[in-house]
Amino acid sequence: MQVYNAPLRDMRFVLNELHNDDGFGDLPGMEEFDTDLTDAVLEEAAKFCRDILLPLNRSGDEEGCTHENGVVRTPKGFKDAYDQFTAAGWAALASDPEYGGQGLPEALNKLVEEMICSANLSFSLYPGLTHGGTTAIKGHGSDELKAKWLPKMISGEWSGTMCLTEPHCGTDLGMLRTKAEPQEDGSFKVTGNKIFISAGDHDLAENIVHLVLARLPDAPEGVKGISLFLVPKYLPKDDFSVGPANGVTCTAIEHKMGLKGSATCQMSFDESTGWLVGEPNKGMAAMFTMMNTERVSVGIQGLGVGEAAYQSAVWYAKDRVQGRALSGAKYPEQAADPIIVHPDVRRMLLTMRAYNEGCRALSAWVSRALDAQKHSADPEVRQRAEEFTALMTPVVKALFTDLATESANLAVQVYGGHGYIRESGVEQYVRDARICQIYEGTNGIQALDLVGRKMGANFGRNLRSFFHPVSNFIEESKGEGPMQPMIEALEKAFGALQLSTATIAQKGMADPEEAGAAATEYLRLMGLVAMGYCFAKATKIAGLQIFFGSEDKAFYETKIKTATFFFERILPQATANFLAIRSGKKSMMAFTEDEF
Repeated sequence: MQVYNAPLRDMRFVLNELHNDDGFGDLPGMEEFDTDLTDAVLEEAAKFCRDILLPLNRSGDEEGCTHENGVVRTPKGFKDAYDQFTAAGWAALASDPEYGGQGLPEALNKLVEEMICSANLSFSLYPGLTHGGTTAIKGHGSDELKAKWLPKMISGEWSGTMCLTEPHCGTDLGMLRTKAEPQEDGSFKVTGNKIFISAGDHDLAENIVHLVLARLPDAPEGVKGISLFLVPKYLPKDDFSVGPANGVTCTAIEHKMGLKGSATCQMSFDESTGWLVGEPNKGMAAMFTMMNTERVSVGIQGLGVGEAAYQSAVWYAKDRVQGRALSGAKYPEQAADPIIVHPDVRRMLLTMRAYNEGCRALSAWVSRALDAQKHSADPEVRQRAEEFTALMTPVVKALFTDLATESANLAVQVYGGHGYIRESGVEQYVRDARICQIYEGTNGIQALDLVGRKMGANFGRNLRSFFHPVSNFIEESKGEGPMQPMIEALEKAFGALQLSTATIAQKGMADPEEAGAAATEYLRLMGLVAMGYCFAKATKIAGLQIFFGSEDKAFYETKIKTATFFFERILPQATANFLAIRSGKKSMMAFTEDEF
C-alpha cells in the first residue's frame, strides 16, 4: 500500500532550527518569509500532494502515457491535477517575481519539491523540468527572450524541456549532430533528432518550450562548438497566444521500467524555428545552468521516493501479523505479533529513516547556500555559497538517489512476497527510483565530476567550504559528555575523508585512473560525513531543547535516537570506503578485456 503524509515536523526542524549558524541566513528580500508563512506553505503543499497527487501515482503507473496519431496523452487525472497545480501557484513558487514568480527561498521550495516527488514522481518531472528551463533562460537569455518566454513558463501555461541526448551520443555531447542554420531575421532553423527527452510532449500545457543543443555551420568540433537554442512546439502569435506548429514532432515514446506517468519522448526537429540562448558556441555553459539545477532536483526526487517507501514500509510492518517476537509474545491476545517487533525489520526501517532524515538535513544546508548565492549582499558569502553548492551538487544527486534505490528495495523486503507483486504498490518505488541514478549524468559521472573537477577547483576553496564547518564543529563539541561517542565517530570518519582526499590528489595527479577508481567510494564517504555532521548538529540542538523543557520533547528524543542509529549502524561504512580508496586501481585494472 502506498502511504504518504509529509513529514512536516522534520521539515520545519531542518528549515528553521538546524542550520541557523551556517552564515547563509538573514538574506535581504527574504524577511517576509517568516515561520508563519513558511508553515502555511508547507501545510497547503502537504494537503495538495496527499489529496491530489498521491491518488494518481499508482493509477498513472498502471495506465502510463500513450502516443497515438502523433498525440501524446498523460494518464487519466494528470491534466486536471496539473491545472489545479498551476492555478494554485505551485509552479511559480521559487521563480523571479519580475516574471510572475513568487520568489520563495529555495530552502522552502526544495521541501515542497520533496513532497511532490514523494506523492507522485512522474508528475513532478513536468513542472520540475520547466523550472530548470526558466533558470537557463533567466541566466543566459537576452532581455527580449526573458520578457517574452518566462512569464508563461513560470505560470505553468507553457512547459519546458532540455534536449541533449541523441541516438548516437549521451554523456559525450561533443558528438552531437543537430544543426542550427542562421536566418536573416536573427532566428535559426534547427534540424536533428533527440532521444530520452523527459516531458518532451504531453497534453498538460498548451505549448512546450524546448531548450535544444545544436551546432552552428561554422562551429568548432567537440563540446566547444555547441550552442543552445529555444525551440517551441508551437510558434507564438504577436500576442503570444499559441500559433502554428513549428516542425517539432514526437516520433515515439519510450516504454520504460518506471516513471510511466512521465512521457519520455523521441523528438524530431525539422527546420524548427529557434532563438539563440546565450552566446554562440557557449551552449554547454547555459545548459549546465539548467542541468545543475536539475541535478539537485534529481537528488530531491530520490529523497522523495525514499520517504514514501519508508512510510509505506512502516505501515505494513505495523499491520502485518506474522510469528512471535524473539523475546516472547508482545501481543498475546493476537494470533501473532506484527513484524515490526523483529530486530531485522527495525534495522531496515531505521536504515531508511536515517537515510531520509540525513538527506533532508543535507539538502536544507545546500538549499540555504543556493539562496545565499542568489540573494546575499556580501560578496564573500556569495562566493562561499557558490563553492559549497558546486562541491555538493554531485553529492546530492548521486548519494540521495543511491540511497533512494536502497530504501525502495528495503521497502519491498519488508513486505516480503507481497512487496514483489504489483498489488502492494511498493515495487513501483524500486522502478521509479532506479532512473534517478542514471539521468542528468549517471552517478558514476557525478563521482568523476567530484574528484576530477570539484575537489581541486578554486585552489581547494570548494573543499574548504565544507571541511571548515565540520572541523570547527568537531573541535567545539569535544568534551560534551553524552555526545562524545558521536563526536569521536564523526572525527574518525572526517579523518578518513581528509586522508582519502590527500590520497586521491597525490595519486590522481600522476595517474587519472587512480582518481577514477576511487571516485564512487569517495563520493559516498563525503556524503556519510556530511550526514554525520548534520545528525551531530541535530543531536546538539535536540539535547538543548530537551534540557530547557521543550513542549515537543518527543520529537527531539526521537531525533537523537535516529542519530544514534546512524552513528552506530551506518557511519561505520566510512571505514570500508576509506580502505577501498586506499587500495587503488590495481585489482580492477588487472583484468584484460578478454577476461571479462
